[in-house]
Amino acid sequence: MTTNAKRPAVDGQGREDPVRGAATLSVIEPGVPRDAVDADGRVGAVAYPYRAYRGRATISPPLLDDRVEEYVVTVDRSRRLTLRADTFPEPVTRTVDDVLVLPAEVSPAQCDELAEDAVFKWTLRKFAVGSTPDIEVEDPIDVYKLFWLVEREDRDVIVDSVDGTERALED
Repeated sequence: MTTNAKRPAVDGQGREDPVRGAATLSVIEPGVPRDAVDADGRVGAVAYPYRAYRGRATISPPLLDDRVEEYVVTVDRSRRLTLRADTFPEPVTRTVDDVLVLPAEVSPAQCDELAEDAVFKWTLRKFAVGSTPDIEVEDPIDVYKLFWLVEREDRDVIVDSVDGTERALED
C-alpha cells in the first residue's frame, strides 16, 4: 500500500492514525462502482484490511478413505473476525482517492492462528470426527475491501462495494 496523505495524524497514544487521502491498494474488485452509488453529497471510501487463505481439513476415519474439506477463510484484520467466503478473492490494484485506510490490528502470525482455528471449528460443526483433523491454511493474500461512505439528505449510509448492501451510519 502506498499513500499520498494530505495530513499526518496520530491517535492519543502516539500511534499513526489512518489518514484520508489517495492510496494505491490491492482491493477486492468492487461490484458497485463508487460513481454508481445514489448520493446527495460526497461519496467517501473506507478500506478494511483482510487476509484471505485457502483452508483444508483432512479427516481420517478408521477403515475409510480420507475425507478432504476445503474452505476459503478471510480474517478481518480490523475487527479481529474470521469469516467464511464463497470464493477466493482475486485482488486488483487500484488508486483510491479520498479513502480512509484502516490499520491492521492483527499480525500475519495471529491471522494464521485465527484461520487455522476457524477451519478446525467449521470442520467439527460439519463432521463427527474420531480423531483430530489435519488442518492446513495456505496461499495467504493481504487485500482491502472497500466501503463507500454516502451522504444523503435523510441520513448517511455505508455501502459494501462488493455486493451493494447498505447500512445506516450511526453517530
